[in-house]
Amino acid sequence: MSRVAIISGDGLALALRLPERGMPEILAFGPDAGGVGPVASRSGRVNGMDDPPPSATLAPTTGMGAFQWPAIAGHRDGGDFVIEFADWKVEGHGADVTLRAEDRVSRLQLILSISVAAAALKMRTTLSNCGENAFTLDRCMAGTMLFPEGLADLTYFAGSWGREFQTRREPLSARLWMSENRRGRTSHDRSPSLLLTGATETLAAHLGWSGNHVLAVETLDDGRRLVHAGELFESGEMRLAPGESYESPAAYFALSSAALRARLQSEMTWPGGAAKPRPVTLNTWEGNYFKHDLTALKAQAEAAAALGVERFVLDDGWFGNRDDDHRALGDWTVDARKYPDGLQPLADHVHSLGMEFGLWFEPEMINPDSALYRAHPDWAMHAPGRERPLSRHQLGLDLTRSDVSDHIFAGLHRILSEIKIDCIKWDMNRDLAPASGADGRALAARQTRAVYALIDRIRAAHPHLEIESCASGGGRADYGVLSRTHRFWASDCTDALERLEIQRGAREFFPPSILGAHVSASPNHQTHRRLSLDFRAAVALAYHFGVEMDPLALDATERAALAGWIALHKRLRPLLHGDGAFHLTPYDGRYVWGAAEANRIVVIVAQGPQMIHEQAPPLRLPRAYVAPGSWRVVACTPSAPSFVRHTAAQMSLLTGAVAFSSATLSAAGLNLPMLRPESAMVLELHRQGNG
Repeated sequence: MSRVAIISGDGLALALRLPERGMPEILAFGPDAGGVGPVASRSGRVNGMDDPPPSATLAPTTGMGAFQWPAIAGHRDGGDFVIEFADWKVEGHGADVTLRAEDRVSRLQLILSISVAAAALKMRTTLSNCGENAFTLDRCMAGTMLFPEGLADLTYFAGSWGREFQTRREPLSARLWMSENRRGRTSHDRSPSLLLTGATETLAAHLGWSGNHVLAVETLDDGRRLVHAGELFESGEMRLAPGESYESPAAYFALSSAALRARLQSEMTWPGGAAKPRPVTLNTWEGNYFKHDLTALKAQAEAAAALGVERFVLDDGWFGNRDDDHRALGDWTVDARKYPDGLQPLADHVHSLGMEFGLWFEPEMINPDSALYRAHPDWAMHAPGRERPLSRHQLGLDLTRSDVSDHIFAGLHRILSEIKIDCIKWDMNRDLAPASGADGRALAARQTRAVYALIDRIRAAHPHLEIESCASGGGRADYGVLSRTHRFWASDCTDALERLEIQRGAREFFPPSILGAHVSASPNHQTHRRLSLDFRAAVALAYHFGVEMDPLALDATERAALAGWIALHKRLRPLLHGDGAFHLTPYDGRYVWGAAEANRIVVIVAQGPQMIHEQAPPLRLPRAYVAPGSWRVVACTPSAPSFVRHTAAQMSLLTGAVAFSSATLSAAGLNLPMLRPESAMVLELHRQGNG
């Protein structure tokens, strides 16, 4: 006889029917699911099974009449491919529940761990081999969720290096939609995130995993959809010996991406137990590349401190004989040619200026032209008998070997112990190909876990340390790595015009406070596009704000302007990085985002390309972000935005001469002047009578 299990908390619930045999059936997911009781089972199809298994199940298996895409599949040397769990047991209650079952024929045990917090559900799957010989696991999804029938749109994120987080939206058709990633890291082109949007429902899904992954959406025989998220295995990669278990990464589901962002923030772990205000950062890469001169770097640090910068990060080129990207990766010793007294003098100078000091590493990689490779060529990933293809002149280190991970840990630990380093930028500049061990077997799954273990080991040894996740830009951005790190670099492309779309996509699933966005030089180093300082700064303002250039290259007017933007960011930072962050769907090249609280709203309006229409549409903010009352613009930055045209009435609005109601702001909208292409403005709105 079936039972109903409810997992609920923070206004969200999942109702499941637990059968005598088969997988738990999803009855409902949402704010009202906690009140669901027993429901009638469905009838069979004319050409189906007489006693049909439900199709809307967690982690469906195959072989016993459920013909949909299996979330769990495997075999024991070709046998035991039919999997059917039974005898479900429920442990825990409320917001944290564990479901256990066994398949005594296939000799497998399954554990589904489900929790609800911050209005988001987290699910993890563990499968154990209880048999006497090996079981090959071909697929084991971390989590599955149900979405209703009817017309719906699917939003996902594509892209490439320098064009990450490109938003793609398409109607969801009655087929199996699937996205697979085999790059060995989260990837630039296939983010493990998606949104389903129906007439009244939204489902946000994310896989917290930094390696190969698969997302799948299948339309069931009654029109409803199952959404799966899990790790992707290469052939024979996940082979469980007797007594061994596979534990999946975590899959996250919520009724909005905002809930998932809140869940991520609740799971991030910070030095001291809580996040401090995100320090304005200067990163030296685009200002110096591999040219390291101690006198020049000290002068840059002084100029940065005068601008209001709070963290100075020394990027690639400080170690080994690293004069370009062809050599020295893996040789984690300070280059005595550039730093004859080590890094201590620079670190001390940076700290004396009141800034934190950060350092760049790429611990997972090795150059063939390095002392480490010459001593241990077998430490690099390679497929026996095949060539070793290079990417950015480097190979991946096999961190699944304890001697390799111990050596890399020792090198990082030594440097982090010798001088005071407040943060590190952890980079990864190539995909894993071939992701093979010396035995010729696939190791991407084990490599990702080994990277996590190395990060955890570094943090345990240096608990004060903050870590930035970078992988050729935004190639490793997911909740798995961000449960261990503290910000991510969204893209190696710092062009503000390109960043409009990159940051719009990234902030759908990631809080603005952990998304690195820097003001870089003009012309831009990637696109050679020339953009105004005001536009570059406004586009970066709401995120983890920073500078990506040599501040000594600025003239006095530019330095004063940049200092003003840094001061503005610091003043608005508590609001911009708070719970009220929002972004609107771009229209006609106009991007709008910002943050709101009861008495203040900050709105950033940026125009990318030239508008097609002759008038800008009224600016309307969602009612949820606008408290009732009378509002007024109290500041506009820059003070003279670059408009195509404007009226006296519009300027009266922007200078605060006229007030407007909350209904005007959310319903009728504000008729703002049309911005010229590649320009922006920051508006500060205050509710009247509240400061």
